[in-house]
Amino acid sequence: AAPAGAVAFGVKHSEGVSVDVLLRGRQPEPVAAAGARWPLDEGTVLRFSMSRASSEVNDNKVTVSFYADGGKPINQAGVFLTGVGISLDVDADRDGVVEKNSPNKASWAWGPEGHGAVLLVSCDKEFP
Repeated sequence: AAPAGAVAFGVKHSEGVSVDVLLRGRQPEPVAAAGARWPLDEGTVLRFSMSRASSEVNDNKVTVSFYADGGKPINQAGVFLTGVGISLDVDADRDGVVEKNSPNKASWAWGPEGHGAVLLVSCDKEFP
């Protein structure tokens, strides 16, 4: 996806994003918020992730800058990111209240005074 004439790229990202550059045959290199430049080689991969949910839509960004020989900037490409938090919360103590940090979430006991989630799985074949 690099523009014609590009021989190198650089990456900048917002604080809530982690970016690694994976160069063929080498260990992943973490990218600082205003990272260095890397050669455009076939098989180079940018891997980015977020470790927490966003406070609003599109609140994080990764920008890739492309450079020609001699370091002249050619173009930029960017992507806006929204981190979505997903959690499986349950009524672990079976009192009718779903709690995010229930101490009984990691264990299970049978009976009226028991605790732990009851999980019902549908294993039938919905579609042939």
